[in-house]
Amino acid sequence: MAHLRPLENEEIQDKDITDRFEHYADTRGFVPNSIRTMARRPNIVKAFMALNQACLYEGTVPEDLKMMVSYASSAASGCNYCRSHMANLSSIYKVPDEKIEAIFTCQDSDLFTDAEKAAITLAIKMGMTPNDAQEEDFDELKKHFDDGQIIEIVASVALFGYLNRWNDTMATELEVFPKNVAKRIFDDWNDGKHG
Repeated sequence: MAHLRPLENEEIQDKDITDRFEHYADTRGFVPNSIRTMARRPNIVKAFMALNQACLYEGTVPEDLKMMVSYASSAASGCNYCRSHMANLSSIYKVPDEKIEAIFTCQDSDLFTDAEKAAITLAIKMGMTPNDAQEEDFDELKKHFDDGQIIEIVASVALFGYLNRWNDTMATELEVFPKNVAKRIFDDWNDGKHG
């Protein structure tokens, strides 16, 4: 059970926030409970939503790859809330279910390009505690991505470092849409503390 109840739109006085919530509802079919909870502090939720936009939806790294690296780091950290959300967004960005399911074995899979393998491997290592990112991970990334793109990849994963800590600490309740995607992709899906 969530430690704090997500706010309803009527409880949020800031129109900038509720306008942005409409974007989430239009693109995902729902507004994440994580940001509904954050909305108790408007400056925090606005800063988060701006960072989310900059990390995931701007730049030159394909959005489907950003979704996959965010999924990989969330799964490595053990946050099922973010794991399900990023499986959902990966699916929205046309990543096939079998590819999402194979992310942890990407090095041995023909489903992934060498560039994807390099980015996903770094994301998994970044999601671990302690962080296991090594120089050789960056050497591999540099074969496929320029410096700006590496910043985008690391920023996307780091954004989920924040979200993984937020949602696991708050025991944020999982919404129906990402839960259904997770159940469709993963035979052993368990909401854990997010149920």
